[in-house]
Amino acid sequence: MANRLATALSPYLRAHADNPVDWYPWGEEAFAEAVRRDVPIMVSIGYATCHWCHVMARESFSDPGIAEVLDRGFVAVKVDREEHPEVDATYLAAASAFTGQLGWPLTVFTRPDGRAFYAGTYFPPTARQGIPSFREVLEAVAEAWSERRDDLDRTADAVGDAIGAASVAPTAGEVPGRAALDDAVRLLAADEDSLHGGFGTAPKFPVAPVLGFLAAAGPDGRDLATRTMRKVGASPLRDPVEGGFFRYATRADWSEPHYERMLTDNALLLEVVAELATGDDRPPFLDAIASGIVSFLTERMQLPEGGFAAAQDSESTIDGRRDEGGYYRRDATGRAELEPPALDAKLLTGWNGLAIGALSRAGSVFGDDRAITSARRAAERLLTGHVRPDGTLVRASLDGRASDAPATLEDAGMLAGGLVRLAAATGEVHYAVAARGLVDAAADAAAARQAESAQPGGRRSGSDEDGAGDRARPPFAAPGGGDPVLAARGLGFADDPAEGAVPSGLTACADAAWRLAALGAGERYRELAVEAARVVAGIAVTRPIAFGGALGVMARLAAPLVQLVVVVPDGAAARDGADDEDAAERAERLELIDVARRQETSVTAVVTESQAAAFVDAGFELFDGRIARSGRASAYRCRSFVCELPVSSAAELRRPTGR
Repeated sequence: MANRLATALSPYLRAHADNPVDWYPWGEEAFAEAVRRDVPIMVSIGYATCHWCHVMARESFSDPGIAEVLDRGFVAVKVDREEHPEVDATYLAAASAFTGQLGWPLTVFTRPDGRAFYAGTYFPPTARQGIPSFREVLEAVAEAWSERRDDLDRTADAVGDAIGAASVAPTAGEVPGRAALDDAVRLLAADEDSLHGGFGTAPKFPVAPVLGFLAAAGPDGRDLATRTMRKVGASPLRDPVEGGFFRYATRADWSEPHYERMLTDNALLLEVVAELATGDDRPPFLDAIASGIVSFLTERMQLPEGGFAAAQDSESTIDGRRDEGGYYRRDATGRAELEPPALDAKLLTGWNGLAIGALSRAGSVFGDDRAITSARRAAERLLTGHVRPDGTLVRASLDGRASDAPATLEDAGMLAGGLVRLAAATGEVHYAVAARGLVDAAADAAAARQAESAQPGGRRSGSDEDGAGDRARPPFAAPGGGDPVLAARGLGFADDPAEGAVPSGLTACADAAWRLAALGAGERYRELAVEAARVVAGIAVTRPIAFGGALGVMARLAAPLVQLVVVVPDGAAARDGADDEDAAERAERLELIDVARRQETSVTAVVTESQAAAFVDAGFELFDGRIARSGRASAYRCRSFVCELPVSSAAELRRPTGR
């Protein structure tokens, strides 16, 4: 039996390399083998820090008897959902036809052409609590394949057609105004757990994209987001020792967490905390939460090469056995005696973009230079190692080795969004230029796809047929196209606008485009953000818990545009002055910068005069004419396209009119 997983890039796949199962990685070889043998495919999808994935691996995939049944009747394919998100999304959609309990491990049975005819999640080695054993499932599917294949074919065709229809379902509408967004806030408030915080009942997730929307949605939304962060931050979901948040909890009071710690959750929650910390009345508890997340990201998740690991495992080895959460249930002294849970050390482009953006934003708002330094290190790692010479992106890498998995729209959008935030935090225009290039490439890819579909014989989208017209056409697409294995079989939807624990690729690109427009890149970028928002506007306002990221973009589009640029003289750093600088001038400058970074704005940038000139040369008109007047740091604020007189003191900047 070939060991095809031993050299896989994914730590999740390598963890299964020694199973007695004859595993294949995701790729054409597995499908060709299924066709050759005329057997179904069993696609097993999970990720390295998934507790029940570990359990199923130990109970079933390590069992020689179960492996023999699997190998005899199926081609077994192992997929890391983080490396191949489009594959995961496609088969999650298929699995929803068979089970309402979606999650991982995801177990999907398909024909040799990849179309699913049955699916489930975790199957135990012996039947329990109404769940059949994995062996029983395998034997039943094998029997159906031999005896009732026509029935399976009808099921597979129906599921595939339903997925295809759902992927182009018209949900377009006009971008909602303040009244509709307020209604979305009220829907979320009605679902609030007023006792423990958060939304709904167990299991409880922090739903960071939803909190991000609330933080941007006006006073009522900010109050709800602040209440939620206060309670969640004081709950068992937050690690009191190392500061990061666990993925979710099994009880409504946030107790009994599932102890894996994800880069995405912590980055998005840090962004929420930073947004809530702007304004005049910053609740003190936000500082502690932000400091804890920054420490977790920089000390635990950031790798020596500069990028961030995808996640940290929930399990560790204690007293010779695997223990879920045992490390995290100990205090600092107890943990010092143990090896920390393993990191899934692969670098994911989009997820790193989220961390870069959150650290940049938090570093500015909280005056935390280590956060900005950390963001810069990660950005340089991504720009040198994950952006190819032709401008296309690497989806994932490990120890400098690039995955062959295609980059997704989320990779382009999330990295672009992170780089825009970093440009504003550091004053370095090359980050904004790189972000603009990523957004442009995604927009160009969408335009090319639409042009192709308009040609005679070209594939028309469902949105056209349903009369939604141009408004339903996503203005962004993954520059490299979707997963080629899925595409060859007419499966998948590379630009799925649905959202879960993270914003969709469409939302991420829209957010980056809006931030580029706020930074002065041009009205075209705001128009792209509006087009993207229209794609899901019809459904997002009625299902806010599922479209928090998209609603956040809509809230920013609906709010007045507030742009703030602080220009300091060349040679006068944002925080440290020259040795011979007048102490009073230095104190005045630092106070102005500190107050500026705490303002509620669409964008705040602190630059030197030379940096301002570089932004102008690169086409960012917001910086045109911005100088340090009379050699003093000067703040320029514009509201809704009307600019105020520049000011040079924090007291003047605090005044509502800026005068």
